[in-house]
Amino acid sequence: MDANGGIDPDLLDVAREVFDAARRGEAATLAAVIGKGVPPNLRNEKGDSLLMLVSYHGHADAVRALIEHGADPDLRNDNGQSPIAGAAFKGFKEVVEALLAGGADVEGASPDGRTALMIAAMFNRTEIVDLLLAHGANPQARDASGVTPLDAANRMGAPDTPAQLTKARS
Repeated sequence: MDANGGIDPDLLDVAREVFDAARRGEAATLAAVIGKGVPPNLRNEKGDSLLMLVSYHGHADAVRALIEHGADPDLRNDNGQSPIAGAAFKGFKEVVEALLAGGADVEGASPDGRTALMIAAMFNRTEIVDLLLAHGANPQARDASGVTPLDAANRMGAPDTPAQLTKARS
């Protein structure tokens, strides 16, 4: 067995190119390679799917293309992170909208129970907080430590999202 675990080096090069296309948000390229047989839920060595990469890098058109071609909008990476949580963390509202339209779970909770709303609140992503709440995110949700979105926002010193969440809870 070679250093690549017996995988053809040319195939590894192709996979790297596909993951790079995802990072760049090349929607047409991704649609084309999936049409030629690349699995829509292809993952890299960290468990990041193509959809996770396009979400984390802010490419809403590529999100839509991948979901249209069968990518799972809730497929988590090896750390249990969902594409919607990654987009909320980065502040990509249009990506969050595309994921929700494609059927992503609005909570997008990681194994520790932290939801996309908690992440958006922590980082003062006011537009994303509004969007998630409008799509039914639970402002009363608690992570494994009992922390709510409001608690998370307050702990991080977010200036605006605590008021949003207080209003949503009433």
